[in-house]
Amino acid sequence: MIILTSGTTGTPKGASRSEPDTMGPAVAMLSKIPLHAREKWMIAAPLFHSWGYAHFSLGLLLSSTFVLRRKFSPEGTLQAIAEHQCTSAPMVPIMVQRIMDLPEEARKKYDLSSLRTVPLSGSALPGELAIKFMDEFGDVLYNLYGSTEVAWASIATPEDLRAAPGTAGPPPRGTILKILDENGRDLPPGKDGRIFVGNEMLFEGYTGGGNKEVIDGLMATGDVGHLDKDGRLFVSGRDDEMIVSGGENVFPREVEDTLAKHEKVADVAIVGVDDEKWGQRLKAFVVPKNGKPTEDELKKYVKSNLASYKVPREIVFLDELPRNATGKVLKKELKEKEEESEKAKS
Repeated sequence: MIILTSGTTGTPKGASRSEPDTMGPAVAMLSKIPLHAREKWMIAAPLFHSWGYAHFSLGLLLSSTFVLRRKFSPEGTLQAIAEHQCTSAPMVPIMVQRIMDLPEEARKKYDLSSLRTVPLSGSALPGELAIKFMDEFGDVLYNLYGSTEVAWASIATPEDLRAAPGTAGPPPRGTILKILDENGRDLPPGKDGRIFVGNEMLFEGYTGGGNKEVIDGLMATGDVGHLDKDGRLFVSGRDDEMIVSGGENVFPREVEDTLAKHEKVADVAIVGVDDEKWGQRLKAFVVPKNGKPTEDELKKYVKSNLASYKVPREIVFLDELPRNATGKVLKKELKEKEEESEKAKS
């Protein structure tokens, strides 16, 4: 198989992966996500994305009936689940967000009592969003963290998401997950480092040449994170997204998750931009809701919850964030717009 990377930070690359030699990969997923044979699945995640394709393949193995729509519609998805009494609905996190953005009467209109699992992957799942969704639709969310290169790394069950909101969960059966420092040494729980994974589905290299770093048979995911004392993974962000502002290291995700909790913020993305004084500064792009907040209001909100050096120095309000077809924010487009804006000023 050749699977394309998401292309959020550059041109998508082809990742080559051979067919598995055993049933291990299917068992790894089924050990955490209770998918049953001969049931109906509403696959909302795009089939061309590795997450939708994974469920398409797994569904063939389990003799599942697939319910598909050409385009994603939040209410249309709920309607299809209710109409066909689907037991599973694989999605990407932005789809869950769009469903929760529907008016309450629209969400309550459909009988989703058949739904047992909503497996998620593809991008970060905010802890507060997971709790809100499960409070309304039941404990059905399963959050898988991985990448095109390593397939899966960890899977959070509803119990994990309630006990530790924002977690990506522990590694499933047959998977090794380690947090390593710059010298390849193990880091203790609570300490951020590079995430390395070993399983049966590591890719074989990019079709255009090149590979991910491998240490003792474990492959780098390209992300930074830490394990808690119970072995659950928390992803801080991509290692190439770390912003160094005034000598302090900041990962955008922590600030994004904080701003996302504000009642007047519908969507948010943060990038690092060049700054003569600080080296880099945080710039936030915010999609407002419930009335437009002021820059000062949001800055004070971040400062009341995080260290002062994590407060964005600029906030730009947009009607929507640029996203690819799988719902990931295209931060490279935001950076390009920022560069064009700076050139125009000069």
